[in-house]
Amino acid sequence: MTTTEATRDSKGRFTGSKAASEGHGLGALAGAAAGGAALGLLAWFGRKALVQAPSALAGDWVEALTLEHAAVARIFDALEATDEHATTRRNLLLMQLKHALTKHAIEEENVIYPALREAGQIEAADELNKEHGYVKQYLYELENMPTASPDWIATVRRFRTDIEAHVAEEEENLFPMLRAQLTEEKNKALTLAMNKEGFKMA
Repeated sequence: MTTTEATRDSKGRFTGSKAASEGHGLGALAGAAAGGAALGLLAWFGRKALVQAPSALAGDWVEALTLEHAAVARIFDALEATDEHATTRRNLLLMQLKHALTKHAIEEENVIYPALREAGQIEAADELNKEHGYVKQYLYELENMPTASPDWIATVRRFRTDIEAHVAEEEENLFPMLRAQLTEEKNKALTLAMNKEGFKMA
């Protein structure tokens, strides 16, 4: 028998070089699959890290949320620059807006608004949370309205006006007040917790 031939043992299993080569082939296949999965996981992690990076590098939670507000304003700028013929662009920008606002809302609702309540600003936190409900309503309406309709861009403009009032209350009053009330350690903990929530949604 040559080295490439194989025999079976009493249980019908291959023995010799063929068994070794088959085992090697299966191992290589499993290794390639594991490598592909690892690369996919790394790419997924990298994309999320890239999305959250501006907020994570901002310094503290107020600066991070202010940067996110500015990013949302830029999407509104792009939306308002479209006309009724740019339906594909409008839909793509609406998707970007929804993702940005959803991630932002999770950060605020799960971390910042509870901290506001803890600091005694219960009514203010509840009002901000309620306003997030209207954000979801606007997004729902825009997704279910023809993007070529004059009502669509009019709704975008009303949405922006309401968002800007919400943002002004946060940036000019509530967030600076909360940051000033908290210790440096507590502000760092809020920043870390906010970025963790953002990373989950990035």
